[in-house]
Amino acid sequence: MAKQQPPQDNPLDPHPQPRRPGWFSGLRASFLTGLVVVGPVAVTIWLIWTVIGWVDGVVMPFVPGAYHPDAIINRYFGCNAADPACDPIKVNIRGVGVVVFLLFTILVGWLAKGFLGRSILRWAESMVDRMPIVRSVYNGLKQIAETVFAQTETNFDTACLLQYPREGIWAIAFISTKAKGEVAAKTPYGDEMLSVFLPTTPNPTSGFLLFVPKKDVILLDMSVEDAAKLVISAGLVYPNNKEGKGVSPPALAASMANETPPAAAKKPEETEQGTV
Repeated sequence: MAKQQPPQDNPLDPHPQPRRPGWFSGLRASFLTGLVVVGPVAVTIWLIWTVIGWVDGVVMPFVPGAYHPDAIINRYFGCNAADPACDPIKVNIRGVGVVVFLLFTILVGWLAKGFLGRSILRWAESMVDRMPIVRSVYNGLKQIAETVFAQTETNFDTACLLQYPREGIWAIAFISTKAKGEVAAKTPYGDEMLSVFLPTTPNPTSGFLLFVPKKDVILLDMSVEDAAKLVISAGLVYPNNKEGKGVSPPALAASMANETPPAAAKKPEETEQGTV
């Protein structure tokens, strides 16, 4: 008997037979999945390793050579570098410069909190204020450092909704504090005013400072971190609800589409009453 040829796909068939993926497609899918898993981890480790090496390269030249790790190890084993019969051990331990920098920073902060440290700091700042260009650079960097690293109780602890840029359009914002001073005294509203930071998407570090009446602000139960994720992801990552189950935009849209409007639900009843 003659060998039958396999049936060929009919280009006019509305329901063609699906083709099974080959081994190359499976390898490509596995490679992409592994790349998604390994890529962020590898980049994070490389970045941390590079930063530690950079800090070591900047800090270790200021450390006396007798206190370097290789000098301490050679001294522990009784090996003198000047002795030709002794082969000194050379090691490069990353992270020593980071530890030295942390200890030095803690010591400087502890001294700056004392009376003597504050006096020295005021004297140094008075010297800097006499230098035109250095004064501007120092004051700018000082303000940035105090804003970023200052440990204060006034921070974003509440997320809210407000209508912006016009009525009927809602945006997520963060309440910073109550309006005080001249801003609170000269606002035309009699209600309490809040200073609200409205972030932009996808970069929440930029935004707008708004002074809004308290009655026009809706407080949210979600945390500031969840609200920031919602802003950064442009609405693609929704926070978890109270039951602990994530709500995704497709599921939210499907649930809204499946809901029957109240008017449509009453039509059959009205029709039955009319026929009766």
